[in-house]
Amino acid sequence: MGKKTKKDSEPPPKDTFDPLLVESKQAATVVLMLDSPEEDVQTRACEAIYKFAEKCDDNKALLLELNAMPALLKLISSEDKVVRRNATMSVGVMAVHPEVRKLLRKSDAIQQVIKLLAPEEDTLVHEFASLFIASMANEFTSKVQIFEQDGIEPLIRLLADPDPDVQKNAVEAVCLMLQDFQTKAAIRELNGIQPLLDLLRSEYPVIQEFALVSLARCTEDTENREVLRELGGLEKLVEFIGTPEFNDLHVHALLVMSNCLEDTESMELIQSTGGLQKLLQFAAESTIPEVQQNAAKAMTRAAKNSENRKIFHEQESEKTLIQLLESDNVQVQAAACQTIAIMSENLLSKAAIGELDGIGPLVKLLNSDNGEVREAASLALANLTTASANNCTEVVAEKGVEPLINLVSDTKEGAQANAAVVLTNMASDEIMRTDIQSRGIVSALTSPLLSKNVVVQSKAALAVAAFVCDANSRAELRTSGGLAALTKLLTSGNEEVRRSASWAIVVCATDTPTAMEVSKLGGLETLQEIEQSSTRQNQFSQAALDRLLDSNLPAKYALTGRLGPMDVIQDGFYDPGQLKPGGKFQTLEEYSKVKPEPKRPILLVNTKAPESQASSPVPVPSEVDMKTESKVSVKSSRSNVRGRKESKKEREEREERERQEAERLAELQKVQAEQSSTWHPPADQALETYITEIITNVSPLPTTREQVVAIAQFVSDKMGGPVERGQLTNFSYELPISQLKHDLESNIIPIGKITAGIHYHRALLFKALCDNIAVGVSLVRGEYGRAWNEVMLTDDEAPGAPKFPPKEYIVDLMHEPGRLMRSDCADAVNYQKL
Repeated sequence: MGKKTKKDSEPPPKDTFDPLLVESKQAATVVLMLDSPEEDVQTRACEAIYKFAEKCDDNKALLLELNAMPALLKLISSEDKVVRRNATMSVGVMAVHPEVRKLLRKSDAIQQVIKLLAPEEDTLVHEFASLFIASMANEFTSKVQIFEQDGIEPLIRLLADPDPDVQKNAVEAVCLMLQDFQTKAAIRELNGIQPLLDLLRSEYPVIQEFALVSLARCTEDTENREVLRELGGLEKLVEFIGTPEFNDLHVHALLVMSNCLEDTESMELIQSTGGLQKLLQFAAESTIPEVQQNAAKAMTRAAKNSENRKIFHEQESEKTLIQLLESDNVQVQAAACQTIAIMSENLLSKAAIGELDGIGPLVKLLNSDNGEVREAASLALANLTTASANNCTEVVAEKGVEPLINLVSDTKEGAQANAAVVLTNMASDEIMRTDIQSRGIVSALTSPLLSKNVVVQSKAALAVAAFVCDANSRAELRTSGGLAALTKLLTSGNEEVRRSASWAIVVCATDTPTAMEVSKLGGLETLQEIEQSSTRQNQFSQAALDRLLDSNLPAKYALTGRLGPMDVIQDGFYDPGQLKPGGKFQTLEEYSKVKPEPKRPILLVNTKAPESQASSPVPVPSEVDMKTESKVSVKSSRSNVRGRKESKKEREEREERERQEAERLAELQKVQAEQSSTWHPPADQALETYITEIITNVSPLPTTREQVVAIAQFVSDKMGGPVERGQLTNFSYELPISQLKHDLESNIIPIGKITAGIHYHRALLFKALCDNIAVGVSLVRGEYGRAWNEVMLTDDEAPGAPKFPPKEYIVDLMHEPGRLMRSDCADAVNYQKL
């Protein structure tokens, strides 16, 4: 048997190119290979580009510059599965770069990639195609394209894919797409909520996190929450929250629960299954502050519904909230305070929080270094103390008054407003109000009144109305500058601020000094302007103006030209004449600084002597006495050391005594200067005599009619006697008044010094005298120096006669003094006219 010989191999065909292995280290070369017609070359080029792009963003940017994307997009539609897979991997990795996405938005890449999500494609294609969609979904315009190209349905299908990478990319894409409201409805219609719930059982936390965030966005829609309830989602969420292994994801789960609990149906369902009790227990026992914070926030959102507040109260959620107040974390404290603030809108919860000693922890938080905590704690107390005397008492018992007063001047505007509300609530109790006033609340309110925040201004003004209700507090408001700040708020452009400031003026301006000060600060003119405005006027501003005028009768008479029977003229009243439209009402002191002029005099009603005369003044030594005293003091201090050398200590003590003596003398000089510069209206001794005569002779008369007639005749006698009709122009009264101006060196003339007067002089004196014996008389100003008095009298004041209805009479003080004319008769009408 012969030896076998090796058969020679057949040579390749002459028209075939021998295989060539190309090895390249340049990205540009590989990019060129993408255009090769050979599928093997395309496969290797795509694989190389994938590995190169995956390394870093700079490589992705380089490939973008080399214009690799058009070729890659072409290859993702290749008929060869391997080429298509590798090209998809490259495109998916490249899409992570923002500049690449910018380029891709201008192409139809999204439509092409969505086709790759089809079930027949392999897992790697699904993985990187979903990665591409997730990357593109970061931009809003791309979300629109994905939605319009029906990309939601394949993404939902991939949520159930067995490959975790596919699941992760798909759920991330869905999560981003849910930022658009259209997707929230589409995911419900495409039954996408159930797959998301199933992903909560995933072994991978990143997938669970994306699923929870997706559910949180999903449940912002009411109908989606209903679907979630039907699918048993609430029970799954409660179970998830109760699993310690998922601590890092509990925050996201609580966000979903927060959305769901807005619906009463969800609250009732979770209550019936015992899930609400578990949730409260979990919030109280959790050691993770962020979890406790979000649990409290979830309760806050749910408690905005009144029915939910009832359910929370039935589950004794107040205990959990009070426990959270004891946390060391400021975010947890703030969140718990906000929840309590909402829960306190339920009357039973409000009472329960007080009974469970919840006020004490809140008062402690008022002193927190964190502004958010102070604001939230004060808000909770504001709601708890509203219409709750027991809780107000608890605040006092927990020594919360001082922190609240300090909070009124806090840097946190919300805390300022809330503290003002709490104090206002407490002021409804007289004992509490007096205690708070003694701690300086009136002066402290000046700071919030000067705030630029309209809420703070409004609440501070209401607090002023609550506390400035007696003479001492009104005086404190004037001296602290609070009245000026309050008056300025009347000009605010905010309607609520103007209402609150007007109400405060109604309360404050109940005495003449405060009313005069408000007028001096421009409050009277401001309220008049408001009343003339059709858009700014309101009942509060009208009430403020009326109160201001009732407490400032000179201004009322000058502006309205009428004083009613209840407007009793007292010492210090003056009549400057009818105020012109737009004119500024001035104080008597301001008028006193004007030199005598040939205008109508300012008539003064004042029997009160200046304080410097009525009471012994503060003894102030003269300048000579002070100098002598100073010299004697210095001389005596030096004589003590004469004959021996003065030590350093003795010299320092002597210099200190001299310095103190100089300060004392300077203070005395200051007091002396103030006393000498204080202006007081002159006392009218003649008027005092008139009043004494009226009280002695007229007051005992049996009927009001007789008293009116007697006073009318008395006034006429003191003012020049009767004047015949038609002879008024011959009645000389101007020259005596001019002489009085010259003698007094002032335009202000005490009414008792006038011995010749006409209608408006006599009418004012008549009103002043009647008010001193409680005879109800009106004073009305007419035109051209006319003024008259109106009085209500019965026709017959005999014993047993009917007293009502009384009729209005005009009192004649000029022609037939004492004659009473029915106000509707011709003589009365003529008396009122020139």
